[in-house]
Amino acid sequence: MDLVYRIIIYVHVLSVVASIGPFFILLPMIKKLKGASGEELNPYLDTFRFTVRLSKHAGHVLVGSGVLLVLMGPWTWGTPWILMTLFIMFCSLFFLARAFSPTLKRFNDPREERGPLTAKLKRTIWTYLVLLLAMLWFMVVKPSLW
Repeated sequence: MDLVYRIIIYVHVLSVVASIGPFFILLPMIKKLKGASGEELNPYLDTFRFTVRLSKHAGHVLVGSGVLLVLMGPWTWGTPWILMTLFIMFCSLFFLARAFSPTLKRFNDPREERGPLTAKLKRTIWTYLVLLLAMLWFMVVKPSLW
């Protein structure tokens, strides 16, 4: 049981890395996205779409392994840091579902100005990173809130 629990922790940590890490790579790409034209644009947009998809699937592994860790480990569903992580996770689910895809689709419209779109995309990335890093903080620090 101890070895299985440790393997699940390892999978849980790997899924956190896979869901957070790629978003940091997108930040420098925003500058290039702003000036990209025609055929240059699609590879950047594909990278953004891939990152969102990767984060979503890594999030599924993260949730599954987290549930197993709670069921197998010393923590309960009423533990404050778990409740806060779940609350932030549900907020981020709604955010992720509406945050990236509509903005990325607007890049293909030639009437759209790139400046406001890239600014919105940058804000969206930072907002999502803050949500993910807040969840990570609760999981690592495990504060006693009440």
